[in-house]
Amino acid sequence: MLEIRETTREDLKLVQSLWADGNVMQYVGFPEGLKESDESMERWYRWIAESRPRQNHYSIFESGVYCGETFYQIDGESHSAALDIKLFPHARGRGIGTEALRFAIREAFRNGAERAWVDPDPRNEKALALYRRVGMMRKPTPPELYNPEYPNVLYFEITKTGE
Repeated sequence: MLEIRETTREDLKLVQSLWADGNVMQYVGFPEGLKESDESMERWYRWIAESRPRQNHYSIFESGVYCGETFYQIDGESHSAALDIKLFPHARGRGIGTEALRFAIREAFRNGAERAWVDPDPRNEKALALYRRVGMMRKPTPPELYNPEYPNVLYFEITKTGE
């Protein structure tokens, strides 16, 4: 049984272990994983908790086993939500990512987003397939989101109205 719920302080060690995994983090620029201290995880959690519902972070469990995370952050001006999802290898290829990302998209739309987007590494073929599976479409990167430090990322978007 899949459970997707708001991340709590009790989940911080799980999130910390997810981020420390190089396999999980390779396509976001940390092939050796991201090693965060307990203090930095606590600061990060406060940042999330104080900004809800404009942004939110969810922990994903299957039959009580931690699988990963999903996240959205809504920009108040553009009403667009940046999305993210990360899964441990044991949770991939089984529909968990599809269900979790659809959940995050629904929550972002419910909390004021008009569109949701991701900017994946083009080498991450499984992520590209996931984004297409949930209905996201590849489009040109909006100028306000273009980052010259990452010129090769792609841009996928889904709108609340489906247009």
